[in-house]
Amino acid sequence: MTAARHRVPVIGLVGGIGSGKSFLSKGLQKKRRVAIVEGDLAGHLVLKEEPVKREIRRVFGDGVFDTNGEVDRRRMSELVFGSGSEPQAARAALEAIVHPRITERLIDEIAAARSQPGIELIVLDAALLLEAGWRQLCDHVIFVDATEEQRYERVAESRGWRLEQFRAREQSQYPPERKRMEADDVVDNSQSGARALAQLEAIVSRLESQEPS
Repeated sequence: MTAARHRVPVIGLVGGIGSGKSFLSKGLQKKRRVAIVEGDLAGHLVLKEEPVKREIRRVFGDGVFDTNGEVDRRRMSELVFGSGSEPQAARAALEAIVHPRITERLIDEIAAARSQPGIELIVLDAALLLEAGWRQLCDHVIFVDATEEQRYERVAESRGWRLEQFRAREQSQYPPERKRMEADDVVDNSQSGARALAQLEAIVSRLESQEPS
């Protein structure tokens, strides 16, 4: 790991939708002094910022806002998720608005986590970590592996997604194979969660042993 001794390292978790990134980060947090920085939460908070909302209204119109003047994430999702040229263009326009602010928020959250006494490790859990260039915020990236069938079953149960919703969201990200190839390590979460967590712990321990003394 490239992090210096005095600097708390950041591990990024990547994987297909439903691979278990959040499960593993929270499991690791129960065993170590870990701060979790969540990309999805940062994205939700950015959508509430007035300058961001003004730009979204200018680009997408009033139809993506609810009666309280907040971005209606369901309506926005219908516009930006899918493989056609229109969803792709809409997604690119939305990302151009929100990604710079999400990046700033993630940088701030990582800095705040590093300032907390006793924090050993920061985990960045962000669905678009590679696509949005947030790998540069990480010292090491780990791919969480699971089959497509397993991943869909998990999100169908936890989020109530239909198969077409799952596939539309998947098409907005790099394919899992590319994420695996770009990662530094792999954790197999196709079997038991406990086994996957043990693999993650072993990787973290190995990285710690490689830090400069």
